[in-house]
Amino acid sequence: MDLAPSGVALLLLAAGFFAGLLNAVAGGGSFLTLPALMSVGVPPVAANATGTAALLPGYLASVLADRHGLRAAWRDLGPALAGGLLLAGVLGGAVGAVALLLTGDAAFRVLIPWLLLVATLLFALGPWLRRLAARPHPGPLRALGAGLGCAYGGYFNGGVGILLLAILRGQGIADLARANALKNVLSSVLTLMAVAVYIAGGQVVATGLLAVGAGAILGARVGIILVRRLPESGYRQVVTLVGVAVTALFFLEPAWLLPRL
Repeated sequence: MDLAPSGVALLLLAAGFFAGLLNAVAGGGSFLTLPALMSVGVPPVAANATGTAALLPGYLASVLADRHGLRAAWRDLGPALAGGLLLAGVLGGAVGAVALLLTGDAAFRVLIPWLLLVATLLFALGPWLRRLAARPHPGPLRALGAGLGCAYGGYFNGGVGILLLAILRGQGIADLARANALKNVLSSVLTLMAVAVYIAGGQVVATGLLAVGAGAILGARVGIILVRRLPESGYRQVVTLVGVAVTALFFLEPAWLLPRL
């Protein structure tokens, strides 16, 4: 898509705004940042990496906003399991990010619609997954499950919040608010590690990072207001519809979205 620099900045700013809003409400911001960055010529791997980096401040803000719930969840888990989950976030995020860099643009472009389809299904089936996982599992499986979820998040951020929430419910955390607080911590940790790997691999585009990041901060502030007023079923349906539309778009592979590599 050929746009003037001002048009590129506005497009990315708008994508960041609505991505930040979605993430604050239910998640799914990468449904918007990935196609926006690719449409202005950013290669697939760099688009995924840059979009994830731009949304990192929103994850960190969520942790700060829910400190009380986090402390309560930490006490419930105990120091050993809590430390294991943090380690899973660090290692999983790094492993997933390295796997992304090793995939390469051509292969990742082929995987994108399937990854988006998985993310859309995670959002659509989120309540069912949480109910299915809402029973405790043996200790060794807990950190392993969290590590696999974090590796997915380091590779592709779409739907990772729903996946981690379902996994954490399987840690024996019956209280949804406390599980959500831990989910925000793991999302922040894995994304921090992934972004560090992306930067080391030269896959974060500075212009896209600034424009999308600025929009995401503004969108998150609006989303925090909306989340108190909208029913969960309503915004989950909106995110699912966005996911279906973007997934279909990538399966169709329009030339303006997927330029020749």
